[in-house]
Amino acid sequence: MLSKQSYGFLGKECSQFLKHGFNTINYSTTIPKPKTGIIMLNMGGPQHIHEVQDYLRRIMTDTDVIQFPFAQNLMGEWIAKRRTAEVQKKYQEIGGGSPILKWTTLQGKLLCEKLDKEHPETAPHKAYPAFRYAKPFTEDALDELQSDGVQRAIIFSQYPQYSCATSGSSLNVVHKYFQKNGLPKDLKLSIIDRWSVHPLLAKCFADLIQKELHKLPEDVRKEAVILFSAHSLPLKAVNRGDSYPSEVGCTVQLVMWDLKYCNPYQLVWQSKVGPLPWLGPFTDESVKSYAKQGKKAIIVVPIAFVNDHIETLHELDIELVEEAKHVGIDIIRRVPAPNDHPIFIEALTDIVKHHLKSNLPVNPKLLNRCPHCVNPSCISSKTWFSANCSL
Repeated sequence: MLSKQSYGFLGKECSQFLKHGFNTINYSTTIPKPKTGIIMLNMGGPQHIHEVQDYLRRIMTDTDVIQFPFAQNLMGEWIAKRRTAEVQKKYQEIGGGSPILKWTTLQGKLLCEKLDKEHPETAPHKAYPAFRYAKPFTEDALDELQSDGVQRAIIFSQYPQYSCATSGSSLNVVHKYFQKNGLPKDLKLSIIDRWSVHPLLAKCFADLIQKELHKLPEDVRKEAVILFSAHSLPLKAVNRGDSYPSEVGCTVQLVMWDLKYCNPYQLVWQSKVGPLPWLGPFTDESVKSYAKQGKKAIIVVPIAFVNDHIETLHELDIELVEEAKHVGIDIIRRVPAPNDHPIFIEALTDIVKHHLKSNLPVNPKLLNRCPHCVNPSCISSKTWFSANCSL
């Protein structure tokens, strides 16, 4: 049933139509054309179960991430198909899909709202989630950005700690896109490639950790081990010179500095895939070892993730918790990812503001290849970014 207000509104619109016709009735809200676009790079995740196999296939056939000794596409397709059912089950257990797009969209919205207020000279700002292996793909985000007529585009990696397999792979896609389609003459392009030592990032994690520690019984609070867990890397990538492990370590030290080293802590590594040697110690094995040492309480911190997804919601919240209970850990709590934490949104805003006010369109560290780099895409993308980025 329509309310009195609804009848009043309809009567007003009808009278306008009878007097002037359709052209006078404006049902749309004018949205200001964005001046600055923030391309938020991330891996992404399948939003629905039926997208899982394509998602896995894109990962397994990406030579920037995984290199098979032969038949990359055939091997990748085979492994993706073989793992699909298992991974689908995991996504089903966390609600049927990945929440990465939800969180990235919200983070981008909150970021741009703050930027519009705090840095009006580059406003309006618009965020473009740009995923590597799931919709919305990076190429689609860049298409939308150009369609919007954006004057300045900031490629903002949502991996705080740089790795060739994550930020590097995503930036290679950006390079290939512009190499194929051309860089518009009136578009300024710049890059934020890493931000592992930003003080507000550390402050956000410290706040989240303190809240979890305060939920512990007082008799175990001081002795609880803080396990900082990050996605591992194959040792061959580490030995090539990938800076990711050292950057994760820097974030951990800043967080513990903020916490005044209140508890014992350890950096550990999760999500190992395949038989090759990976960077350790591994998160699950560390929990088992601490149980043998008599530890009773553990706080797990996903230090390299900015939003919750399958590697926090399933690998840590379900698989690791079950393992901990099995080996006798009485209490295990997982710190939430930053998600929409106010300090985290403040961090994102400060990072972009600092970038806009700097005279550094691209980090010299990004332009420097790893000492033992063997990726042909790497040199071409770094050369292109060096020549085409500007503020």
